[in-house]
Amino acid sequence: MYQQEFEKLLKEGLPNIVLLYGENSFFLDHYRKLYIDKLNAKEEMLEQLYDSYNFEQARNYLSQGSLFGGVNLFVLRSAKKVPKKELEQLIESTKRNPSNYFLYLYEGSSRDAKSLVSSFGKKNSAISVRFFEANYKQANEFARGIVQELGLNISPYALNYLLSTLNFNLALIQKELEKLAILNEPIEVAHIDSLVYSTAPLAVEKAIISLFKKEDITTTINHLIELGEDIFALLRAIERFLQQLFLFNAYIRLNGAPNSKEILGYQLPKFVENERAALANRIKPATLLKIYQILLEAELLIKTSPASTKESLFYATLIKIREVL
Repeated sequence: MYQQEFEKLLKEGLPNIVLLYGENSFFLDHYRKLYIDKLNAKEEMLEQLYDSYNFEQARNYLSQGSLFGGVNLFVLRSAKKVPKKELEQLIESTKRNPSNYFLYLYEGSSRDAKSLVSSFGKKNSAISVRFFEANYKQANEFARGIVQELGLNISPYALNYLLSTLNFNLALIQKELEKLAILNEPIEVAHIDSLVYSTAPLAVEKAIISLFKKEDITTTINHLIELGEDIFALLRAIERFLQQLFLFNAYIRLNGAPNSKEILGYQLPKFVENERAALANRIKPATLLKIYQILLEAELLIKTSPASTKESLFYATLIKIREVL
């Protein structure tokens, strides 16, 4: 099912067994928090992130009653699929007790999620929900809800301007509206120009993330180049992103879950940290090394080639990267 239908279900009560997946990690965080808050489960919940998945621990947790007569909420967040037999056993354990809840936040591709969806059907009293990147209508409705919640005075034109500036990124929209609310005055375009950062650098990052997800980025790259983005700057941005994936991969292998402050020296927003970790888990270190070699060779080739061929060589490099992913 999709988000709209899921929202209707939530008004009747929280479904006990849920798979959440898709192209919008913001909603994975949003509904995780909703379940924790609604069930008041922060103290008693079991959460396993990425390589920390432990089948026996999860099954034992769901098989026992709550220590204080509350609920058992098991949250699993991973870019890797749980083996089908283990998944079926976890679902069965959840079904035995109406106070059990199993929330599976799958960060792999939607195509890979198809085999998981079959386990989250009516026969198991379970549901699966797919999310997509927010369009203008969804971002506008979401923003107006935040505005109302904050009691923020912002003109419709200024709100639309904010959405465009932030490229309909829901997490950033919420964060910036909360920041603007601190001013405690009517918000106009001038406030946004002076206080809200443009997402032009984010557009580069989004294109790189899409590249590593094997999605088509031709339109985005064309647009960035038309805006004057330098090809070598784009190559360096891909290299930096690749280095981050190496670091995330190594850290998660050692510690089981990501911590961007320890990995990078600064804290990434949670949804960004989760996205980095999902990609780092999905792509093998050997593949990352191949991509790094492709980038080194491409940079040298493009530097020594005529100006008329640089752009086509850059696109050829992107194609090579997609082929090894």
